[in-house]
Amino acid sequence: MSEEEKLLKEAKRLPWEDRLLHKNWKVRNEANIDLAALCDSITDPKDNRIRELGPLFKKTVADSNAPVQDKALDALIAYLKAADADAGRYAKEVCDAIAAKCLTGRPKTVEKAQAVFMLWVELEAVDVFLDVMEKAIKNKVAKAVVPAIDVMFQALSEFGAKIIPPKRILKMLPELFDHQDQSVRASSKGLTLELCRWIGKDPVKTILFEKMRDTMKKELEAELVNVSGTARPTRKIRAEQDKELGQELISEDVGPGPSEESTADVPPEIDEYELVDPVDILTPLEKSGFWEGVKATKWSERKDAVAELTKLASTKRIAPGDFTEVCRTLKKLITDVNIAVAVEAIQAIGNLARGLRTHFSGSSRFLLPVLLEKLKEKKPTVAESLTQTLQAMHKAGCLNLVDVVEDVKTSVKNKVPLVRSLTLNWVTFCVETSSKAVVLKVHKDYVPICMECLNDGTPEVRDAAFSVLAAIAKSVGMRPLERSIEKLDDVRRNKLSEMIAGAGGDVATGTSSARVQTSGGSVPSVEASESSFVRKSAASMLSGKRPVSAAPASKKGGPVKPSAKKDGSGKQETSKLTEAPEDVEPSEMSLEEIESRLGSLIPADTVGQLKSAVWKERLEAISSLRQQVEAVQNLDQSVEILVRLVCMLPGWSEKNVQVQQQVIEVINYLAATATKFPKKCVVLCLLGISERVADIKTRAHAMKCLTTFSEAVGPGFIFERLYKIMKDHKNPKVLSEGILWMVSAVEDFGVSHLKLKDLIDFCKDTGLQSSAAATRNATIKLLGALHKFVGPDIKGFLADVKPALLSALDTEYEKNPFEGTVVPKKTVRASESTSSVSAGGSDGLPREDISGKITPTLVKSLESPDWKVRLESIEAVNKILEEANKRIQPAGTGELFGGLRGRLYDSNKNLVMATLTTLGAVASAMGPAVEKSSKGVLSDILKCLGDNKKHMRECTLTVLDAWLAAVHLDKMVPYVTTALTDAKLGAEGRKDLFDWLSKQLTGLSGFPDAAHLLKPASIAMTDKSSDVRKAAEACIVEVLRAGGQETIEKNLKDIQGPALALILERIKLNGASQVSMGPTSKSSSKVPKSNGLSKHGNRAVSLRVIPTKGARPESIMSVQDFAVQSQALLNVKDSNKEDRERMVVRRFKFEDPRIEQIQELENDMMKYFREDLHRRLLSIDFKKQVDGLEMLQKALPSIRKDIIEVLDILLRWFVLQFCKSNTTCLLKVLEFLPELFDTLRDEGYSLTESEAAVFLPCLVEKSGHNIEKVREKMRELTKQIVNFYSATKSLPYILEGLRSKNNRTRIECVDLVGFLIDHHGAEISGQLKSLQIVASLTAERDGEIRKAALNTLATGYKILGEDIWRYVGKLTDAQKSMLDDRFKWKVREMEKKKEGKPGEARAALRRSVRENGSDIAEQSGDVSQSVSGPTFMRRNCGHSELHVERSIMPRALASVSGPTDWNEALDIISFGSPEQSVEGMKVVCHELAQATNDPEGSVMDELVKDADRLVSCLANKVAKTFDFSLTGASSRSCKYVLNTLMQTFQNKRLAYAVQESTLDSLITELLLWLLDERVPHMDDGSQLLKALNVLMLKILDNADRTSSFVVLINLLRPLDPSRWPSPASNESFAARNQRFSDLVVKCLIKLTKVLQSTIYDVDLDRILQSIHVYLQELGMEEIRRRAGADDKPLRMVKTVLHELVKLRGAAIKGHLSMVPIDMKPQPIILAYIDLNLETLAAARMLTSTGPGGQTHWGDSAANNPTSATNSADAQLKQELAAIFKKIGDKQTCTIGLYELYRITQLYPKVDIFAQLQNASEAFRTYIRDGLAQMEKNAAAGRTPSSVPMATPPPAALDNRIGGAIASKVLPPENPLSDQRNERFGVTSGTLDAIRERMKSMQLAAAAGNPDPGNRPLINMNDNVNNGLSSQSRSSDRASVENPAQGSVLPMDEKALSGLQARMERLKSGTIEPL
Repeated sequence: MSEEEKLLKEAKRLPWEDRLLHKNWKVRNEANIDLAALCDSITDPKDNRIRELGPLFKKTVADSNAPVQDKALDALIAYLKAADADAGRYAKEVCDAIAAKCLTGRPKTVEKAQAVFMLWVELEAVDVFLDVMEKAIKNKVAKAVVPAIDVMFQALSEFGAKIIPPKRILKMLPELFDHQDQSVRASSKGLTLELCRWIGKDPVKTILFEKMRDTMKKELEAELVNVSGTARPTRKIRAEQDKELGQELISEDVGPGPSEESTADVPPEIDEYELVDPVDILTPLEKSGFWEGVKATKWSERKDAVAELTKLASTKRIAPGDFTEVCRTLKKLITDVNIAVAVEAIQAIGNLARGLRTHFSGSSRFLLPVLLEKLKEKKPTVAESLTQTLQAMHKAGCLNLVDVVEDVKTSVKNKVPLVRSLTLNWVTFCVETSSKAVVLKVHKDYVPICMECLNDGTPEVRDAAFSVLAAIAKSVGMRPLERSIEKLDDVRRNKLSEMIAGAGGDVATGTSSARVQTSGGSVPSVEASESSFVRKSAASMLSGKRPVSAAPASKKGGPVKPSAKKDGSGKQETSKLTEAPEDVEPSEMSLEEIESRLGSLIPADTVGQLKSAVWKERLEAISSLRQQVEAVQNLDQSVEILVRLVCMLPGWSEKNVQVQQQVIEVINYLAATATKFPKKCVVLCLLGISERVADIKTRAHAMKCLTTFSEAVGPGFIFERLYKIMKDHKNPKVLSEGILWMVSAVEDFGVSHLKLKDLIDFCKDTGLQSSAAATRNATIKLLGALHKFVGPDIKGFLADVKPALLSALDTEYEKNPFEGTVVPKKTVRASESTSSVSAGGSDGLPREDISGKITPTLVKSLESPDWKVRLESIEAVNKILEEANKRIQPAGTGELFGGLRGRLYDSNKNLVMATLTTLGAVASAMGPAVEKSSKGVLSDILKCLGDNKKHMRECTLTVLDAWLAAVHLDKMVPYVTTALTDAKLGAEGRKDLFDWLSKQLTGLSGFPDAAHLLKPASIAMTDKSSDVRKAAEACIVEVLRAGGQETIEKNLKDIQGPALALILERIKLNGASQVSMGPTSKSSSKVPKSNGLSKHGNRAVSLRVIPTKGARPESIMSVQDFAVQSQALLNVKDSNKEDRERMVVRRFKFEDPRIEQIQELENDMMKYFREDLHRRLLSIDFKKQVDGLEMLQKALPSIRKDIIEVLDILLRWFVLQFCKSNTTCLLKVLEFLPELFDTLRDEGYSLTESEAAVFLPCLVEKSGHNIEKVREKMRELTKQIVNFYSATKSLPYILEGLRSKNNRTRIECVDLVGFLIDHHGAEISGQLKSLQIVASLTAERDGEIRKAALNTLATGYKILGEDIWRYVGKLTDAQKSMLDDRFKWKVREMEKKKEGKPGEARAALRRSVRENGSDIAEQSGDVSQSVSGPTFMRRNCGHSELHVERSIMPRALASVSGPTDWNEALDIISFGSPEQSVEGMKVVCHELAQATNDPEGSVMDELVKDADRLVSCLANKVAKTFDFSLTGASSRSCKYVLNTLMQTFQNKRLAYAVQESTLDSLITELLLWLLDERVPHMDDGSQLLKALNVLMLKILDNADRTSSFVVLINLLRPLDPSRWPSPASNESFAARNQRFSDLVVKCLIKLTKVLQSTIYDVDLDRILQSIHVYLQELGMEEIRRRAGADDKPLRMVKTVLHELVKLRGAAIKGHLSMVPIDMKPQPIILAYIDLNLETLAAARMLTSTGPGGQTHWGDSAANNPTSATNSADAQLKQELAAIFKKIGDKQTCTIGLYELYRITQLYPKVDIFAQLQNASEAFRTYIRDGLAQMEKNAAAGRTPSSVPMATPPPAALDNRIGGAIASKVLPPENPLSDQRNERFGVTSGTLDAIRERMKSMQLAAAAGNPDPGNRPLINMNDNVNNGLSSQSRSSDRASVENPAQGSVLPMDEKALSGLQARMERLKSGTIEPL
């Protein structure tokens, strides 16, 4: 026995640990073998030996000896097979050792190590396995990483995602994607693809793609295409295996049972939610400013804040947290007033539900009621977002049917049907998506709810209830519904049964089809074929690495058992499927088998020689073989075996060239001779042949053979096989020479048999990317050959190629120009050629089917309310076209065209242009098929030509070009014809379309469809736009040429007017004299009648067209001129200059005339200028324009007055000439204009504001002309206009010129400012702040501008002296230095010229003004106007006259004497443009602020005088500013005017001073703009609406309440349609007036609510008069009708009257002094007062005046002496009680005493002190003294308004102590009251009757004077110093200084009896006898 054997024998006695760790490797080896045998013998997993042996393996597998390590792994495998899950305790240590030591070993070792890992997984040690893999993939050695990936791949593919958690693997993959080793990256891609099989492609893309590089992403996307089918696990863990084994044993004992194989095989659905890590969103939400944003007042800020939450919550999984406050905020935002914010909040809730799932359940229950309530919103966006959110909440598990029962019960009882129906629809969804167990649990709650809803009155609710019941039945069957169905009537029962049956039918068919599919075996067969190759490595998943299967799965002995169970039909189907396609892949065949099959075909010695090692023998044998093959008769049967023979012997590894050549020749002969050459033979030869192509010695033979193959089986098949071979081959020549053969094949066979996309992709990805220049050059040649067949479209597929290669390709394209259809040189014999042709397509390049990419989501997002989403959708369509290489099929594009059609009408013009571009691209990509697929979208495209923007029209014409390239013009003509007759197209659109048609027709001839264009073109010949007429004429000429004479003659029936004349003339010119014959002669004979000069109506039409025809116009024009010479040059009879001027937008900045403005000018000139004159002035020829000007120049002295009427039109024409480039015409204009202005000055005419706004901006802008002569003339003209118009009004236009982009213009304007300062310094002294702009120009780069600015400032220094520094603003030190230098120079200049010192002249002028200002005032204007103008005018004229007077007043006086900025500001507000008026409003606001802060109040006293004028100016400005902003301008002026009004009405004194007529116009204007639908769409529209609301409330609070009541009651009448600011929309005027009345009613409600506290601040007589007028206008019939219709205005008037009666009781009858109570029939108001008194008395809310009320109105004692005295006494007592109450109040004590005094005068017998028995002696004494004082005051002619009590009432009565309060001055009477009095019976006769009835009461009428105009103003101030307080004096002063309110201050008559009050009014002259 040797030492070694002895050692081994002894070692066997050692313990296992010692043996396994022995120092001798052979001992260790033997030990591992024995251990493996031992483990194999263990049958019980619970054997103790298992536990003992487990710890040993951690060291054995790490053995340093490789063979021993292998045996250790074998032992471990045996151990793991014997063990159970308990062995998992050793897994970590063992696996760590294996990963560290075995994965880098020999291939067999690695394979065994992987098997061990798989067994550990089988024993459920998955976590340990994955932990080890995480460490293994971080190994620095790439060789160790690949096996680790492979074992994970194997574990996943065999055990499935249920055992191997994909989440762990997904976390490992990102770092592998960026590994430096290519094999690791390939394996990681393979593992990713395997993951896709288990969890789907989308989750993998979502989680991994963002972490990949673009190249990796692109490669993986390409591989994902090949991943299909659902994966199923093929291996189970040990526990499941044992369980199945036990079940099989039981089933053998019991017998066969139902198989559960189908259910077991179904893979579990992987939830993507579980794969991703939770993301914390609360922290970033806090940082994003969410909490501040949601509280913002602007809706857009709130929306942005919620959108941030929506974005954050869109993550797949959200980390749980405290979302309570977030949900509370969202709950508020769901009900936000702005729909966009609400929608965003709802979407945020949906995202939170999806991301938080069950963690959001509490919040979901909290939010659910609000969401269900919100379902009442009808807006689609809201409804859709609500539906999605509610469904998401249920789907995510936040809510279940048990939780929502109570909420559903509440919601289905909601009064809004939409809420009920949508709630039930949601319940239906919940039932359908809930498990059967849940539905069984809750059906008892939901079935009664649905049964109740079946009786709902709304069909939608009933249908939704039926749906819920059907869903319940579908889920749990009919049993829960049986009892409920019995209660229904037959109709509903039948309907429910049908719905349930329908649902059941669906279920049945679904299950049966599923069964058929699984039993049919089509899917398993595919899977079986795919899984027949067991993949061991992850890289095998990649398409390039996938091994080629030798034969179909059926031949490999795949699973036969399933097919044995199939029925006959199944067998037939499968056999057909296997036989139909040709078997392409060759099976393996040994040489022996080949020889046996050859038999006697080839002699055995020949085959033997082929095996010889001597090349000469092989050459001889192959030559002999060739001869024998050629001699074979029936070759087809033996082709395959012969090919196999030569491929085997001598084979493709043959080294001898001659033998190789002979082999190729044999194969070539077989391919050329055989009737059908099998494709599998080609596959056998192709690799060898391609390698022979690379060898120059065999290249020719090999290429010839490939060509023969192509003829046999088609080049398409050869190309497809060669792609893979050439791409993977190591020899670069195989690729380059193979491509060169492809070039020849393309030239021989064409491209009809090829899949061009695959070929181009091969060229791009392989050929052009090759590092070998020969390969790239060959590829370029191949693409050039393709260009020859398919044309330039190939370039679209190669757009992303490098520029250098593109230029080389372009050169190649030039060598191979597109030749159209080329007949191929060679043809294909095989029958497959037909199929390949159809697959490849006959039109060259392939078109891609994009129907799958046009998803419903894409189409829906084209209609999104968010413009950004719509733009992204349009860009997505462009991207789809790019990806399809701009070659698409029409299939499935119908919805796309529908969505794009909608975007052509988008409000966002940029989106419309983007859509047009996309439509053009779609047309180009689709080709001719677009005409049928587009569904007439071309008509919508043509409508875009109606846009007034040039860019839009150009974009549309580009689309038309693209459309024309795709389809022929004849297909487009019908659409174009329709568009040309569409009135909405506009002049510019028609012109552009005609021009486009002319251009397209130019190159056509023999185009009969052109005749259809004649009619629209002939109609356009009479268009009012000259451009359209010219374009139409040019188009007709092209139509005549392209259509042909015969076609045109047939289509002349409908042509009339100038077009017919043109056509006939053209035909005659072409020599067609026969036209006069036949039907055409009739039309030609009619021409003179229609176009002759005899009919005046047609003259303009004829003259408009004829002058455009060559040399004839001169003679024709002269004849026409002669015909009109007798007419006046200007026709001003119908001219309405004011209307035209109202349309002028007054801007200082010049804008080029728009097309519509030019057309309007042409129309006006045709209307008011004589025909020969306007024809010349509007001519294109500048010479004729000059002739027209000369005509005007000659006639100027005789048409002075006429030219003033059309001056605005002439100035607009001059502006047009300034904008043109013809110098001759411009010089003529500049020659004519000075004469024109001199003439106007002689006439005493000054330019209006509108005329200046038309002309001056253009003159200033163009003053910087590039020709010096023109600039000089313009300079002189501007100076002339300044003198002629006004320096102050001209200056703003010149200042705007300082902002011009033209430097010359700026220089000229600076010089003009200097001219104004020098010559009109006094006039513009109030505008000197504008010198800041001039001073800023001293910092300009241009030296000329700096020089001009310095000169102008030096001129200013000369006039102003050192004061100029106040006006130049802040300057830099450099600028100040320049100015100092220039000023010093100016001082020296003035000294030289002896002009004195700077500023001296101005100072002297100021001194003289102070000394004798009146003299200067007299010199410069009417002194009476300047001093007392405002007072005088207020008394005698309205506001408009006042403004005119102020504007006409010379400015010199105002500026010299230092004008108040206030008055200038008001002028600017009145006459300036909206932008100019802002400056005036700034001044007004400043003055108001100063007046408010003035402690003395003297400033406010001055402003109160101008308050009404200010508000009147602002009221007129409201409409102008809003109209201006609606044109697209900023809303800045609107904000200013509303702010100024707000500041005015915040001050009660100012607000109270506003007159009723002004208040009327202001309130009307504000209410109309509040209702205007355009305001919200303006810039900051929501802010403007809010400002209008707040201002309206402030007016109601602070303005005179009497005036407010009267104005608002008057506004309840229907408003005049002309008052509305916008033209009538779809809404009728009745509906508009209804909305207006509703708003007025709201205002009246606001006033009426506070009547109780303000009853003594209002003039009840005036209010009752307005109510009386309103009711009388309606009449009783209308009142009854409206009362039945519940009319809001009438009801409001009744409410006001009721409130007045309620507050004043019977005393209300004393306030009817302005109501003609004696008229017959009686006024309606009396009946309503009686009714209210009775009603209130019955309710005990006042003391009734009698049982039936008072039948006759007036003083009961005087009017009806026989009436009961107790009624009069009761009324008198009530009056006295009210008066004593007033006396007791310190605020109204004076008025109360005055009323008491009047009562003592009216009823001298009444003892008033009898009423005061319970009062204190002090109070009675106070009353006695007060009455005595009142008597004195009455004798002196004073009223309580001016004389307060010397002492307040005693404190005995409720401590009412107060100072003497002067009551407010009442506002002036309504100017309309006289007209109303006359209309409703207040006549002089009525007043006489009152006098007669009140003779006994005329105590104070002796001094009355009814004429208000001549009342003295002084008598009120007789006792002004007699103990009066300062307040009373100021009140008197205010009354004197404000005479516009009436000459006599009206008494406070609020509680006097009616007759007395009317008498007082009669005395004061307020009611004048008419």
